[in-house]
Amino acid sequence: MIKTYKARLFFILLLLVSAVNVFSQTSSDEQLAMMFFQDRDYEKAASLFDKLYDSKPSYYYYTYLIFCYLETGDAKQAEKLVKRQMKLEPGSIKYSVDLGYVYKRLGDEAKAQKQFDDILKNLPAERGQITEIANAFQSRRETEMALKTYLKGRQLLENSYPFYYELANMYQTTGDISSMVEEYLNYVDFDITKLQFVQDRLQDVVSNDPDGSRNEIFRKALLRRVQKSPDRTYYSEMLIWYSVQQKDFEMALTQAKSLDRRLNEAGQRVYNLAKLCVTNGDYDIAEQAYSYVISKGKDSPNALNSRIEILDVSYLKLTKNYSQTKKELTDLEKEYETTLSELGNNSTTVTLIRNLAHLEAFYLANTTKSISLLNEAIELPGINFQQKAECKLELGDIYLFSGEVWEATLLYSQVDKSFKNDPLGHEAKFRNAKLSFYIGEFNWAKAQLDVLKAATSKLICNDAMELSLTISDNLNQDTTGAALMIYARAGLLEYQNKDSEALVTLDSINQLKVPHTLFDDVLYTKAEIAIKRKDYILADSLFAKIYQTYPTEILADNALFRQAELNENQLNNKPKAMELYQEFLTKFPGSLYAVDARKRFRTLRGDSL
Repeated sequence: MIKTYKARLFFILLLLVSAVNVFSQTSSDEQLAMMFFQDRDYEKAASLFDKLYDSKPSYYYYTYLIFCYLETGDAKQAEKLVKRQMKLEPGSIKYSVDLGYVYKRLGDEAKAQKQFDDILKNLPAERGQITEIANAFQSRRETEMALKTYLKGRQLLENSYPFYYELANMYQTTGDISSMVEEYLNYVDFDITKLQFVQDRLQDVVSNDPDGSRNEIFRKALLRRVQKSPDRTYYSEMLIWYSVQQKDFEMALTQAKSLDRRLNEAGQRVYNLAKLCVTNGDYDIAEQAYSYVISKGKDSPNALNSRIEILDVSYLKLTKNYSQTKKELTDLEKEYETTLSELGNNSTTVTLIRNLAHLEAFYLANTTKSISLLNEAIELPGINFQQKAECKLELGDIYLFSGEVWEATLLYSQVDKSFKNDPLGHEAKFRNAKLSFYIGEFNWAKAQLDVLKAATSKLICNDAMELSLTISDNLNQDTTGAALMIYARAGLLEYQNKDSEALVTLDSINQLKVPHTLFDDVLYTKAEIAIKRKDYILADSLFAKIYQTYPTEILADNALFRQAELNENQLNNKPKAMELYQEFLTKFPGSLYAVDARKRFRTLRGDSL
């Protein structure tokens, strides 16, 4: 009995050793085959994969073996291999695609096409197999047959699953963007829950569109759907989403108003869009949007806010445009005073008070009144911490404007301390750093600016980086900081509207008669002053000189964009503006201003936006 047990145990051990040896040999052959394959020695690889396939006819070995046969020109062996695999897996039609592909590699186009046509003719009405066959065609680069497979599958399944997503991908691969867009939109019709997914996919496609052709195809397709099926409101929502992506707020407003009327939204969607327009600097459309909400009546949920915010938009339009007249400024002052008289000074109207204070100090030379307004606003009952901090920032600006530097830095520091790691605190830190720059404390200013490079606000981060580079570049060139000190003093004078003194100060830098990295900054400041003085011809030439003479400096893209804006709006030279925007898009495609430049170029070209 014991002897029998030992004999059996010995036999089992022999089997295990044999299995280990076989596994070890197989593993070694596979590694060697892969090494030959990667070295493109397909003959040696084929020999080993053939051996491996014989011992275990898996799809894995089959894939490598057929590739090796075709690469070595042994299409006959490839044909035999495919037919053998078809017998092993009779239910898998994908091998029929491989057989047609082999015929094609043998040079028998007619036989290959017949094989493909037979596959399509006998296509089963089963989603999984249709997908498998289409994928097999795609893997053999038979794109047209893959498309035909999905289209035939759509018919067979009678639209129970129409393969919209798969076809959209196929059309994108072939560059047929129009068909791709239609399939994606059909996909939304088929399953509305895919709306966000489709928007994300289309956003990826249209964002990579240098000539704007993809965007135009998408826009027109959406418009057709909106007009053809106005009851399908998700098309209007998509058009609003797309228009906002393109910063085409006029189109977005048209669709938002249409949806508001259809869905009885009491102006909420239009109000939200108005705020977005303000953020993006499209003040004309913002005014139209707020006016629409106000027209809903005083009982409308956002009527009061719209009335306040439309006045703020008028303020932004006027203060961001150096061509305003004294009458326009005093008219705006009266509007503020009338509205505040009616609505009262309270937490709701704090923004109006703050903007009126800015208008009084920086445009109407009445700093006493502006300081009084802000001090009263800060003490208002019910005002929240953020509103109080915003008023302190404005008050700090006015103290700096009037030359009271230490009062200004005290207020900036208070806000910075109270709002650390908050955009408002970042803004306070930046203003304090700029103040330090103005008074020549460059090292301290740079330390604060370097902290702000990690700010969440892209604009603050960009401005901080620009000023930090200005300081480091110039101190590296001149450790005494003499020229930088002069430039900083000129910047403060320009901030205080002492433009004549600022120009004289800037000219003294040129009189140093040494090469200096500040020369482009000097030209840019002079251009800004020229615009304030309405000397647009001079500003135009100065901006041109910056990007032509200093094309690699940080202000080059700013200067080219500003020159284009100047020609479009102040000089009314549309052809030149269009030419400059086009040049901008070619030279600075990654600039912060690229989206605006593209939109303005297309508008000037006459595109139907």
